[in-house]
Amino acid sequence: MKTSILATVLAILFTATVFSQPANQGSIGEKSRVKVGLNFYSFNTPITNGEMDICDVIKYVASIDMESVDITGYYFPTYPEAPSDDYIYEVKRCAFRNAIDITGTGVRNDFTKPDLNERKKEIQLVKDWIIVATKLGASTIRVFAGPSIPNGYTWDEAAKWIAEAIDECAEYGKQHGVMIALQNHDDFLKTADEVNKFLSLCKSDNVGLMLDIGSFRTDPYKEIEQVIHHAITWQIKESVYINNVETKTDVKRIMEIIQRNNYCGYLPIEILGRGNEKERLKVFFEALKSEIKN
Repeated sequence: MKTSILATVLAILFTATVFSQPANQGSIGEKSRVKVGLNFYSFNTPITNGEMDICDVIKYVASIDMESVDITGYYFPTYPEAPSDDYIYEVKRCAFRNAIDITGTGVRNDFTKPDLNERKKEIQLVKDWIIVATKLGASTIRVFAGPSIPNGYTWDEAAKWIAEAIDECAEYGKQHGVMIALQNHDDFLKTADEVNKFLSLCKSDNVGLMLDIGSFRTDPYKEIEQVIHHAITWQIKESVYINNVETKTDVKRIMEIIQRNNYCGYLPIEILGRGNEKERLKVFFEALKSEIKN
């Protein structure tokens, strides 16, 4: 009997050691290993103008030897409604035939709404697209906290109910193999301190950070260092803001931070719409790739 009890205790301890991790632990390994991909917002203009569709973008990404795509939900024709299985699997086949990983999708949600019933609608939106992510074979879904602190409430009051909403989505995502990637978007979450404080309120270990390098406004490189331990995916942009001044991204410095902190995973590039998306993506991708040291 004693042997049986000891074996049970050891098994529980072994399982906890191997399979559990602190809440909001990012994709940090013993050595950095990354794959560079595309965030679909890069092609917002040609997609919304009808010049390109999802498969066109995937084929272009493959043609320049990128490895993955994060397909924002907006670009599925039925958004915010989930697309049909036929459409989802058509996209999935296109990616497969072009040797492109689908790493994630994303929605435009707002958890800062004070009314619980309104927040429940936003939670259901995320849950619906978690199922889409599962069918695509994607591991993450990008969500926002929300645009701003609602009138009549403090940051702390709103943060509490936002964290509860994200935890509910995260636990649902956990049942379907999809992580919640919360984007810092210079909205409710503006600074590294706010990101760290907010994520400390989230109890689920299925929440991480989509680290948007272009949404910090004072010292982005310092703030990236402060939150990188939460990162499970990124938005790597051509520009960052230093003391609110738009400045060309120092790609070498970004990659040094990523590799020094042993981030493992995907690095989606987001080119913001100023024309010539294809050429600008190719140039920026080559610059980033040249700084990756294996």
